[in-house]
Order: sequence, then structure tokens, then C-alpha cells
Amino acid sequence: MRNWPLVCLLALLPAAPGRCESFFGVTADGQPMPVVPGKGSRVVVIGGLDGTEASVAAARREAARHGATAMVHRFNNPERLAFPPTGDAYAAPGGEAHYLWRYLLQRAPDFVYVVASGGSPGQLVEALQGKIPAKVVAPNALGAELRAKREASPWRKEIERRLARTPEQVARQLAVQYGHALDDVVYIPAMALVGRLRLGALEDVERIVAPYATGGKSSLTDKPSASHQSGHLLFGELYKLTKKPVYLDLVRTAAGMAFEPDGAMKDAMPLHNEMSDSFFMGCPILAQAGRLTGEAKYYDMALRHFRFMQKLDLRPDGIYRHSPLDEAAWGRGNGFPALGLALTLGELPADHPSRPEFLAAFQSHLRALLHHQDDLGAWHQVIDRPESYPEYTATAMIGVALTRGLREGWIKGSAFEVARDGAWSAIKRRTAGDGVLLDVCASTGKQKSLREYYDRPAIFARDARGGAMGLLFATELLP
Repeated sequence: MRNWPLVCLLALLPAAPGRCESFFGVTADGQPMPVVPGKGSRVVVIGGLDGTEASVAAARREAARHGATAMVHRFNNPERLAFPPTGDAYAAPGGEAHYLWRYLLQRAPDFVYVVASGGSPGQLVEALQGKIPAKVVAPNALGAELRAKREASPWRKEIERRLARTPEQVARQLAVQYGHALDDVVYIPAMALVGRLRLGALEDVERIVAPYATGGKSSLTDKPSASHQSGHLLFGELYKLTKKPVYLDLVRTAAGMAFEPDGAMKDAMPLHNEMSDSFFMGCPILAQAGRLTGEAKYYDMALRHFRFMQKLDLRPDGIYRHSPLDEAAWGRGNGFPALGLALTLGELPADHPSRPEFLAAFQSHLRALLHHQDDLGAWHQVIDRPESYPEYTATAMIGVALTRGLREGWIKGSAFEVARDGAWSAIKRRTAGDGVLLDVCASTGKQKSLREYYDRPAIFARDARGGAMGLLFATELLP
């Protein structure tokens, strides 16, 4: 089951009905909610929204006969489900409604049938109006309805408009909303500003960072976090463009956290908190400092930190647990190593002794990730749990790593190219022209269980973290 995305290569276009069953979510008690994709259909049939097994059976049977997609899950107390859903997604209670609603928004079918053989199917049909035509239908009438031809829904047309955008168009749309402040030198606003630098906004970015460059404001607070370390990558990019020594001094400030007062290397970059985030938070700023100063100690420390984190978080299957507290392979907890190693390799000299080790780890991780990309190109909130929700930032960060890896020749082959293209398609689907993003996982520390990762809130709004990573991906694709 873990390899199902490799079989279902196109949305709603798998092989024979009944094969390639996947999931649209997970219940509060941990049960995956099944989907059976249809062949050549843009119609979705929902069974079980009336709370009966009879509607589930009818939806599965008739969808298979007519090549429609079937969402087949008997909902408990469906009358309590609100559409559009409110509150944090996808945390229980109420998570099932969020999964159903957002699945439909991602798939953008032309028509939705809700099978009702008893009970009430709730508010879904009414809530979909204006986006996706929908209808409640009895089991004995479903077959005739599925034979009807359907025009493209308004929501499908919206998704097709999004998919037609170029990387520059998406980047410039995102740059309107993101990358206009740096209240604190942490990675989220910093990466958005790096994206704007790639679009030529040097003068404005320098204006924004001026308080740190002039010494009017410290780039490291009294209580710095690992996020401050990666936030200083912005100053390295500014130094490359301007050669102003003050930016290099700020890079040294962050990278210097890895050393004792006498210059000795610490065991690892501090503030890692055992989390796989630290592959991104620590390694790239050290490698960047090495490149910009020519001092070997920074490269040596980057390798030391990398090895330290691998011992903590690398799983035998090649993907990363978020922390030693639990084996769950959090989505962004794998996006961080993918992006972090890509950025580190970009700063390492071609002949540096540590390069083969970094490169092998990068290649191995991306190969492992290929097996977990879904049929719309996304990686999920828990990488190897397809019932968890498709997550925006993990997809964008892995997409950056794939793009750079292919461009630099670190990875080769059509499988990686397909994965990159799929990731970009997934990001475009989930990125509205006004900067509203679908399913960005909220800020997440290390969790103690798989359930806690399932239940992390998924943002469906403008979001600085998601906007920064979407902008970084879009600009990585520019010529």
C-alpha cells in the first residue's frame, strides 16, 4: 500500500475500478477513510455521508460500474458535520469534515453525488454550490445519473487557471503578499526575502534589513532559536550580491554559535532540540560561512553537525523521523533535510572531502521520498501515511531540492523529473492568486505520537511560512 502513488500516476485516472484504493483522510480513532479512484472520470460519488452502510455499498458498486471515483466511508453522526468546515483542520473532533471538503477542493471534480439511502447527508451539497455542482441521489437512481455528461465545474476551471501559470507568474503573485518585513531574523521571513532577491528586489530588501546592518537592532535576540541560524542565510545571499562586509559579519555571527569561545567545535550546532529541522537550520549557514570566508572550520563543523543529526533522526528506510520521541516521519521534518542538504551542497567546493558524504545522503533521501509522493504530486503531513493530509511546505521544500538537484546534476533520471513536475503542479493547485494557501502545517515542535502529527492544524489562508516556501520553489524554477 505504501507505493500506491506510483501506480496512480494521474488524478482520477487509475487502472481498473477497485484497484489502487487510497485514502482521503483518517478518523479520530486512526482508521483510514478509503477512496477508490475511477477511470477516466471527473465525477465523485460519496457514500456514507448519511451514516449508512447501504449508501457506502451503493457508491462503491455504481462508481465501479461507471468509472467514477468513490469516497466510501460511513460517517458517524454526520448531522454534526458542518460544511464548509470551521475550526482547526484536521484535529478531532470534526476532522472528517475537513478531510472530505479539502479532498474535493484539491481534486476539483465536475460533479459530486452524495448517495443517501436513509438519514441526512448534511450540508455538503448546498455548501459546494458555486464551486462544484452536487446532488443528493438515491442508490437506485445513481446509475442513471452517472451516465450523464458533465461540463467542467467552476472550481475545475479555477484549478486549470492556476495550473497554467508560469513559475514567474506564481512568484510575483506570492511576492505581493510575502517578503516585506523582517521583524526577527528567523527563517520564515528570511526565505521570503531571498525569494524577492531572486526577483530583483535588492534595493527594497536592503531597506528592510537595514536595522540589522547598521547595528540598530541585533540579529540574534537574547534567546535565539535554531530558526535564527537559518534566518542568517539571507545575509549570505546579500553579501554575494553586494560584497558589503557587514553582511558577512552577520553570517559569521550565526555560524559562530557552533564553536566554543576557544574556537573548538561543539558536538553539534546548538538549539537543534533533536529535531530533523536542524539539517536546514544548521548545516547550510555553516557551509555558507565556509564558502564566503574560505575557512575550513565551517565546512568541518557542517559535517560534524550533519552526522550528529543523522544518528538521531535517520530511519532505516531512508526517511527521517522528526525526533527520537516518535518514529513518525513528519512531512516538513523531511522537507527540512531535503532543502537543507541541497543548500549545503550548493555551498560546498566541488573537491571538498565531505562532499561525497553529503551528496550520497541527499541522493538516498530523495530516492526514498519518491515512493511517498501522491498522485497529485504532493507529500503528506506524515510522509509514509497517505491517509494524512497533503502538506504544502513539505512539497515545496522537497520540490526545491529536486529542482536544484536536477539542475546541478546531483540527481538524474526521469523519475526525479516527474517528481519535480508533480510537486510544482501540487503547489500551483494549492496557491491562489491572492496568496491564500491550502494545507500549510502550523508551527510544530517534536510530538510524542503519530496521532499528534495527524492532528496538527492545517492552515487554509495566507500564511507566511507557506508563502516563503512557495516563493522559494517558484524562484528556484526560474531560468
